[in-house]
Amino acid sequence: MAVDEITGATVLRRALRRQRARVVAGIALLCTHQAAEALVPVAIGVIIDRAVATGDLRALLLSLAGLAALFTVLAFAYRTGARQAYAAVEQEAHLVRVEIARSALDPRGNRSGMRDGELLSVTASDAELSALVVRVAGLCAAAVTAIVVAAVALLVVDVPLGLGVLLGVPLVVVALQRMAPLLSRRSASQQEALAATTALAVDLVTGLRVLRGLGAQDHAARRYAVASRHALEVTLRAATTKGLHLGLTTTVNGLFLAAVAGVAGWLALQGRLTIGELVAVVGLAQFIAEPVQTLGYCVQLFAMARASAGRVARVLGAAPLTRPGDAGPPAPSPSRLTLDTIGYAGLDGASLRVDAGEILGVLAYDPSEAEALVALLSGRVPREDYRGTVYVDGVPAEELHVDAARSTLLVEQHDVALFEGTLRANLAAGADVDEAVLRAAVRAAAAEDVLAAHPHGVDRLLTERGANLSGGQRQRIGLARALVADPPVLVLHNPTTAVDAVTEALLAEGLAAARAAAARGTVLITNSPVLLRITHRVAVLDGGRVVAEGPHEQLLASDARYREEVLR
Repeated sequence: MAVDEITGATVLRRALRRQRARVVAGIALLCTHQAAEALVPVAIGVIIDRAVATGDLRALLLSLAGLAALFTVLAFAYRTGARQAYAAVEQEAHLVRVEIARSALDPRGNRSGMRDGELLSVTASDAELSALVVRVAGLCAAAVTAIVVAAVALLVVDVPLGLGVLLGVPLVVVALQRMAPLLSRRSASQQEALAATTALAVDLVTGLRVLRGLGAQDHAARRYAVASRHALEVTLRAATTKGLHLGLTTTVNGLFLAAVAGVAGWLALQGRLTIGELVAVVGLAQFIAEPVQTLGYCVQLFAMARASAGRVARVLGAAPLTRPGDAGPPAPSPSRLTLDTIGYAGLDGASLRVDAGEILGVLAYDPSEAEALVALLSGRVPREDYRGTVYVDGVPAEELHVDAARSTLLVEQHDVALFEGTLRANLAAGADVDEAVLRAAVRAAAAEDVLAAHPHGVDRLLTERGANLSGGQRQRIGLARALVADPPVLVLHNPTTAVDAVTEALLAEGLAAARAAAARGTVLITNSPVLLRITHRVAVLDGGRVVAEGPHEQLLASDARYREEVLR
């Protein structure tokens, strides 16, 4: 089935299909347990009539042995069946979490429209809740088995009484099912509110330093409090609905039990039931309350599973943001990167060229144009959303396979993303990199002090997002990681905004030396005069077009606006 055809119902059906072995085993064992449990009051009634009332010791001992065997079967069946059911839920939840992670990490991106915090909520909560459909299948089958066995036993004792149970139980279940749509809606609203609150929390934690710097932490806290209060209100509404459903289930069960027991008592007074049969009927009536309540509980579980499955399907069924081609890595060409009359966001007919061995500077008077250029080169813009053509080694970028494009063109974002783990792991990014290469890249990025500041050096541990590094240290480690990858074309966006002037000068020299290989191409999108000084050529963007082009020193001398922008 195509990815864009995934729906909530698809997610639920697929869960049952993927876990069918465990589901079938669990259903068989749980049904055995419920059938055996339903036979317990029947067995007790038989013992009363056949052994206790007659005073037959041998019959009593045999009956007790049979009852012990019955309890052994039901205990083993429940323990093993429940284990299968829970294993199926956890296994399916794991598979769904892996699929969500794969979708979130897809280099093509996706159109789910969810923020990071929402994806986190879907992965952590909805994946497991949607897998509950596996448990619902086992519980429903077991409950129906219990009701059928109990009804058959009641038919054997008294046909009208058995028919009353067979007709009454479905009516009770249908009545309780009427609340299922409301439960689904309330569960969906609850999950959406919790996801939105989680997303806001992730955003606030990520930008905590900025918020403190602006003195806006109190405003952020109030905003989170409002979102949390909304989530609380939605959760309480959902809990109220679930409580009402549970209360109605319990009330209806009680009334049904009282009716069955009352009829059985009247039949006993009429002499139509023996003492043992009366005990069996009352015991069965009490027992039936449990599977009926289980069916009511299944309605709640299924409502939760269906609501969460819809959110999971929103992620897994999201279409790719971009659709790369199938072409492999292109052969190196004299022009490593070419933008031909590009129109996107603030860009309007922009044309750029980066030759082999060249460092091209790009100065955008409007920062939004620089952001648009970075988004375009990083492959985050669907082909239908921009005009013109981006060529990588003479091949249109949209024709390249995503791996080929990434191995040829690397964009290091301004907001450097580091991960929890060692500094070495962040620099190598999963590749097997020689120690000398790591050290050379760190030296070129003027980041040797980051290693020297910690006794473990390149093996020091970084916390989440590299929060135990300063902003300048993160930028330099990000640049070192890009230099370790050594891509044929490297695009850097404002890589030195958080470093001091001395470090920036060292970094510029190291970068120029590291990218000096004749076949390499480098794009520096910046307004830093130190970085622009190491470029071979600078292209100036204004109004979405290249309005000036030439060596940095020449533009400084001839273009007043360029000089003002760079030297201010």
